[in-house]
Amino acid sequence: MNAKNSHLTVPVGEHDHAQGPANAPVTLVEYGDYECPHCGRAYPIVKRIQKRLGNRLRFVYRNLPLAELHPNATAAAELAEAAATQGKFWEMHDMLFEHQRALDDSHLVGYAAELGLDSKTFEQELHAHTHKDRVRKDFMSAIRSGANGTPTFFINGQRFDGDWYDEDAFVRALS
Repeated sequence: MNAKNSHLTVPVGEHDHAQGPANAPVTLVEYGDYECPHCGRAYPIVKRIQKRLGNRLRFVYRNLPLAELHPNATAAAELAEAAATQGKFWEMHDMLFEHQRALDDSHLVGYAAELGLDSKTFEQELHAHTHKDRVRKDFMSAIRSGANGTPTFFINGQRFDGDWYDEDAFVRALS
């Protein structure tokens, strides 16, 4: 691994989707793909770790849709960004991972309605790819940071290449 590609090149900032206090001692950044089965496996692990660490952890999610492998990943990422403009990023993030096997356009529209998003605005933004640049910006920051698959995690700016499947080991790395 090239040392220059083992750290987060774009620091966490106000533009990011974050849960937990900004001054938490540990920041976990995930570059993920809503259609990736490995990200789907990581989703409940991260949720449990957030509960275990509480205010000691800030969790940040960034988009890395691997469209060549997952044909609905980019649209799902754009939907999450559309939901963010209506104050519902995390609700949509969770909805997408909890319904990971149904991310075609008709289901995405249904999820937006279920979360009470303004359907007219949402559909216009989705069809116009209004949030394409935001998703692309996340994608490019992932590439510059050395993320070459999903999920890729960074702990306090350093890429975590350990076993995130082992929740206790992951927590130890975060502590």
